[in-house]
Amino acid sequence: MQRFASSTRDVPPAPSIPRHVAIIMDGNGRWAKKRLLPRVAGHHRGLETVRVMVRACLERGIEYLTLFAFSSENWRRPQDEVSLLMQLFVRALKEEVKKLDRNGVRLRVIGDLSRFEPDLQALIEASEQRTAANNRLVLTIAANYGGRWDILQALRRMLLNNPGYSGDWSETDLAPHLAMNYAPEPDLFIRTGGEQRISNFLLWQLAYSELYFTEVLWPEFDSAALDMALTSYRQRERRFGRTSEQLAAGALPPGPPTGSRIDA
Repeated sequence: MQRFASSTRDVPPAPSIPRHVAIIMDGNGRWAKKRLLPRVAGHHRGLETVRVMVRACLERGIEYLTLFAFSSENWRRPQDEVSLLMQLFVRALKEEVKKLDRNGVRLRVIGDLSRFEPDLQALIEASEQRTAANNRLVLTIAANYGGRWDILQALRRMLLNNPGYSGDWSETDLAPHLAMNYAPEPDLFIRTGGEQRISNFLLWQLAYSELYFTEVLWPEFDSAALDMALTSYRQRERRFGRTSEQLAAGALPPGPPTGSRIDA
């Protein structure tokens, strides 16, 4: 498995075009409400934006796009809306995977998939397998995902895979068990819809990501809106704990403190 830099253990590269963009797609319901439409109309329109974003990322050389589609807390929504979201997920997989495959996009789905119907689980697995050899863009859909769940499941897997180990644990031990162990940490996090929180999304991975919040509702988020986020990103100074003077001099920081390890 490829080892990616950790923003708290290493100094990752800071490319002018982010390798990895993670997005909370917020505002579908409000977009529909403004137009006196049912909420599901906003979700359908939001799927169109997903298509636009995949195309835009391919054109801009972004390697990883991660979309928060359904959180572990979204089960609290009205049952009819949850049911419609599941139906839309199934429909999207059936209709879009062929296009993703044709355009060299690899699909990954992360989250606790055990709560989904067996048919949906099988469809997810088949979609991932079909696109497994593609490498132009890795599109990750976070479904029934939560950042705390991710850390806990990684911890459980780490302990199960190392029974009886009594030494010190470190990031290096935990990282391979995180849901996104196949991707670098996001360089840029975007949330549409005006809210300014990360809502239990990629809590471990967003440690040093640049955060960008916009009032634009997800169904209206287009390539121009993405370019505004990328412009903001390029204006940031990514220090990873260093000073501006160190950054200008190209100085690397010392190794991680001993506190980065924990006793079993």
